[in-house]
Amino acid sequence: MNAVHPLQTFSRRWLPPQPAEWALLAAAATLLVFVFWGPFLPASAHQHHFADQRGWRGLPCALDVLSNLPFAVAGMWGLVWLRRLGALRLCLATRATAALFFGGLVLTAVGSGWYHWQPDDAGLLWDRLGMAVAFAGLLGLAVVGRISPRAGVATALCLLVAGPAAVVAWAHTGNLLPWAVVQFGGLLAVLALACMPHRHGALVVQWGAVIAWYAVAKAFELADHAVFEATGQWVSGHTLKHLMAAGAALPVLFAMARLHHSC
Repeated sequence: MNAVHPLQTFSRRWLPPQPAEWALLAAAATLLVFVFWGPFLPASAHQHHFADQRGWRGLPCALDVLSNLPFAVAGMWGLVWLRRLGALRLCLATRATAALFFGGLVLTAVGSGWYHWQPDDAGLLWDRLGMAVAFAGLLGLAVVGRISPRAGVATALCLLVAGPAAVVAWAHTGNLLPWAVVQFGGLLAVLALACMPHRHGALVVQWGAVIAWYAVAKAFELADHAVFEATGQWVSGHTLKHLMAAGAALPVLFAMARLHHSC
């Protein structure tokens, strides 16, 4: 048997970037340029003034706090599914980015619950840090499934740096633009990836459904007070926003459930 030369092994592992990987890199560079040279975006003066201020059994803003529990449920459920599927059914990149996403959901539940307990800038910082971890895992998982494992892992690692950096920049300067670019730029990337074919052997997630859940969540967030008044002050738009945003994890969970039952 002929021995494989080390350079041959290296060349097989480190293939030149694919066109889709170059496109992803170009999109990231464009967003980075916009972050540094885009306009200053101040936060709303009323960002902490939520419609539903009602307490329950000593818990302030009760529904906005408790509606974060589905994030924790979805996150823990996903981590359990990852353990069930194991290394034989999911590649390392898929497991790593999915674990990051589900772990980020648990962190989001904690951070957002803490923030809504007493809404202020300090609490909002921790809320967004948890969301940044979930975004990193979600976009990384989408890139793994549509482009390549190495691009997905690189995307997740970059967002793990960019997301917290954007949050810290907002906390120190008041400029919301970096965080808006991370959040909405990432969602636009997921939308573009949803139009691409599944990579052979990857986890089959319906990314269009993920975007739909999140779009509905943002609509409820913007209509916080309007929904509260329209429902006779029964439930606010922000409370529903939490429920819809947690629902965005369902397409990923269902994809893992389908894989489990097909094996």
